[in-house]
Amino acid sequence: MSTDQNSDSNTDQPTSTHDNAGEDVIAVSSDNAQEGLVNRLDAHTGDGIRHRAFTCLIFDSDGHLLLAQRAPEKRLWDTHWDGTVASHPTEDQTQVEAARQRLDDELGITPDQYDTLQVTDQFEYKRYYENAGLEWEVCAVLQVTLNDIVLAPDESEIGGLLWVEYEHLNEHPEWYRQLRLCPWFEIAMRRDFE
Repeated sequence: MSTDQNSDSNTDQPTSTHDNAGEDVIAVSSDNAQEGLVNRLDAHTGDGIRHRAFTCLIFDSDGHLLLAQRAPEKRLWDTHWDGTVASHPTEDQTQVEAARQRLDDELGITPDQYDTLQVTDQFEYKRYYENAGLEWEVCAVLQVTLNDIVLAPDESEIGGLLWVEYEHLNEHPEWYRQLRLCPWFEIAMRRDFE
């Protein structure tokens, strides 16, 4: 795992007023064994707390990947591009259940638009973001292929959408540099093509 900044600079943000202060995430060991619940804001500030997360890659029937730009109001990696939704399961959710909920919440994608939503990988990473905080996650990767690509994005979550050729993005990341990809997505994509 690599870190890009000194963790002491991540304590400048007020912790009591942010929406995340009222939510919990699942703290986990490096092998993804649950260790209890921790405050979501605490998990993403200071030195961070390793926690369970997921990212879900959405494809169309031609193998194009849907990239989603994170809304400007996001505290971490705002306006960066993700492939496609990412979040944290709650204590009573599997990764598949959590991904299914986020697909609906963020993009209006319902289960009748796809056949199979499956976990394809898992990895741990830790990355700092400016002076705002960090992600330290054991991240599951899920993939889904849509047979109906009608979308209804939630503007509080999604700033923009872009279908790309997945293999082309992997082979020529420098051509997409202006998109500023989320680190967890870059790791998931690299591992997907190894």
